[in-house]
Formats: sequence, C-alpha cells, structure tokens
Amino acid sequence: MITAKILSADQRILGFEISGHAESGPYGHDLVCAAVSAVSFGAANALMEVAGCEPEIVQGGEGGYLKVILTGKDKEEEKALTLLEGLLISLRTIEQDYSQYITIIN
Repeated sequence: MITAKILSADQRILGFEISGHAESGPYGHDLVCAAVSAVSFGAANALMEVAGCEPEIVQGGEGGYLKVILTGKDKEEEKALTLLEGLLISLRTIEQDYSQYITIIN
C-alpha cells in the first residue's frame, strides 16, 4: 500500500512524504503507482519550475519513497502552497477510487 503523508504547520501544507508500493498490478503495469508517481513528481518539478522554490527532496534508491519539503522563505510562497494543495486534491481523487491501494495521512 502507498502511504501519502501531508506535512503541514499552522494549517499550511509544507510538503509531502510518499512511501510504499500500491501493488495493484504487475510491475510496470501498476496504474495506481504510476498515477501517484506522476502527481508527486509533477508537484516537485512544479515547485521548482513554476514557484521558483528549492525544496528539500529525498528519494529512495529503489523507488517507493519521495519526500519533498519547503524550507526557509519558500514556506511563504503562495504559488508553492497552491501547487501543494493541488497535489493533495489529486491524491484524494486517486484515493477515492483506489482506497485499497493508497491512504492519505494529514
């Protein structure tokens, strides 16, 4: 199962931590894993390219782990907060249809 932790303080999303594997299909054909990966890596890239942030990023060597946290002044960047809220909405949409493969912790 994939666990998506939303990291926040003072009711502001500051980052996310995604771990695990959905195992909803054979390796290379796991649609839930692909969806979560696309949404999470897309958010990380958008934080850098669109919001101009330099988040702290930690990845697992074998996949199945991604942690992205805003630091310093980036915590106040409105574009970054909007992008992270969009990530949460996307993850919730995936969870609605595939709750047996993903859980979100706020």
